[in-house]
Amino acid sequence: MRFVPVLFVLILCAGLPALATAADPVPEIKRGPIPAQAVARLHTLRQIPEACARVEGIFTGQAADPYKFAVVRTSPNCQPRARFVDAAKAQPSEAGGWKFNDLIRVPSAACPQQQAVVRIWRKPAAAAVPPTLDAQGKSRLYLQDEKEKAAANKLAAIPMFAAEMKVEGQACGG
Repeated sequence: MRFVPVLFVLILCAGLPALATAADPVPEIKRGPIPAQAVARLHTLRQIPEACARVEGIFTGQAADPYKFAVVRTSPNCQPRARFVDAAKAQPSEAGGWKFNDLIRVPSAACPQQQAVVRIWRKPAAAAVPPTLDAQGKSRLYLQDEKEKAAANKLAAIPMFAAEMKVEGQACGG
């Protein structure tokens, strides 16, 4: 009879990790802890080469808006193979075909109980099929054909990324 309560507690504890991760799916990228960042120090959170983008953040030290982040272009010469979209408009979710790509938690050095949490989502596109070879053995795209595809909304989909951020934890007094 003593083992029944112990068994019940063990079964209950085994289910706790599933409850804890119900809010966020498991990200595709596993990362260790990020070092605490100082106020007014711009830092890179993540680079996404296929979108020619870098996600940057900064703790502002202001209670109303303690952390800001932005997606910036890495180089004017970079040719993106994916696109960054606004997460508020895209509403990324696994049900919508998005993959939870990365979870970045950035603690504040000035306020240890506060952290910025950035979630990056990725929407893969079907693998692009290269155009068929012409009589000269070359794979070519013709402008008029591509214009017609665009007008008919039949262009191939490209991968997309979206990032969303929120600040978690208690604000420090001041």
